[in-house]
Amino acid sequence: MATQGAGRVTIADIAREAGVSLPTVSRVLNGRSDVSPATRRRVEDLLARHGYRRRTSGAAGRAGLIDLVFNDLDSPWAVEILRGVEKVAHAEGFGAVVSAVHHRAASAREWLAALRSRNSDGAILVTSDLVPQIHGELRGLGIPTVIIDPAGVPTYDIPTIGATNWAGGRSAVEHLIGLGHRRIGMIAGPQTLLCSRARLDGYRSALEGAGIALDERLVRQGDFSHESGFEQGTALLDLAEPPTAVFASGDQMALGVYEAARRHELRVPADLSVVGFDDLPQARWSPPPLTTVRQPLPEMGDAATRTLLQLVRGETPGVVRIELATQLVIRDSTAPR
Repeated sequence: MATQGAGRVTIADIAREAGVSLPTVSRVLNGRSDVSPATRRRVEDLLARHGYRRRTSGAAGRAGLIDLVFNDLDSPWAVEILRGVEKVAHAEGFGAVVSAVHHRAASAREWLAALRSRNSDGAILVTSDLVPQIHGELRGLGIPTVIIDPAGVPTYDIPTIGATNWAGGRSAVEHLIGLGHRRIGMIAGPQTLLCSRARLDGYRSALEGAGIALDERLVRQGDFSHESGFEQGTALLDLAEPPTAVFASGDQMALGVYEAARRHELRVPADLSVVGFDDLPQARWSPPPLTTVRQPLPEMGDAATRTLLQLVRGETPGVVRIELATQLVIRDSTAPR
C-alpha cells in the first residue's frame, strides 16, 4: 500500500484500501453513526493495522484552519470572495489562510509545503489552473478541496462553485440590443477559464437570438485587468466602424473602456454604452455608475466554505456543482442608440 511521506499513512490510503470514499473514512474517524457496521469495522481495522494517527490540534482533532488560494490577489474581485469565506469560517470557528500562487508551479509547491506544515483542514482553490498538478497531492494528504470558478470542466470528484455566467452574458447583451444597439463589442476574459468562455457564449447567443450577425472584429481578448480593458477598448474604438456599445466581461475591464472612450473624446453613455460583469463596489461609484451583471461573489465564497466544512466533517454535499444566479444591474452607463 502506497503511503505519503516518510511512511505516514493518510486517510486517502485508508479509503483506497478499504474501497470506500474519503468522506466515509472521515465519518468513521468522527464517530458518526451513518456508516454501516461492516464498513466501519473494515475501516477501523485498517486504521489500527497501519497505525493511523489523527491530528491532535484543534477541536475534535482538527487544526481549525482552511486555506484559500488565488492565482492573484490584486483585484477587488478576490476581496469579495474572501469576505464570504471569512464570514462563514469565523462563524464556524475556523481561521482562513490566504495565499496567491501567481500561475506558477513553483509557487504552488511552496504553498503545498506550507499547507502540510500547518495541517490545514481543507482548501478552497479560486479560478485555479493548477488543479492537475496539486490534485494528487491534496488527495494523498486527505485534504478536502472545493473549487470556485474552475478553469475548465472539472474532471475530478471535487465540488465546484460558480455562477450563471452564460445567462449573465446573454442578459448584458440583450439589454444593449433592447436599447437599439446592433454593433456591440465584446471584451472577453482569459480563454482558459470556463467562466470567460460561458460569458462569450452568452454574448453570441444574444446576437443570434436577435438576428444580428457576429462580427469577429468586435470580439477582443482581455485578462480582467483595467489595462486590458483600456487596450482592447482602444482597439475597438479605432476600427473604421467602431461599436456603439461594449460588453466587457469584467468590471475592471469595463472601467478601462471608460478611459479608452475618454481619450477618443467619446462620452459614456451618450456616445458609447458600456456594460461590465461582477458588480464590484467601485461599479456604483464610477462616473457614470456602471451598468453591470452582478456576480454573487461573497455568496460564492460563503457556499464554497459551507461545502468544504461539510467535507471536513465527513459529510457528503448534496450537490457537487453549484451555480448561483447572476443579475443585470442597470445604472447610468447605457443609453438608447
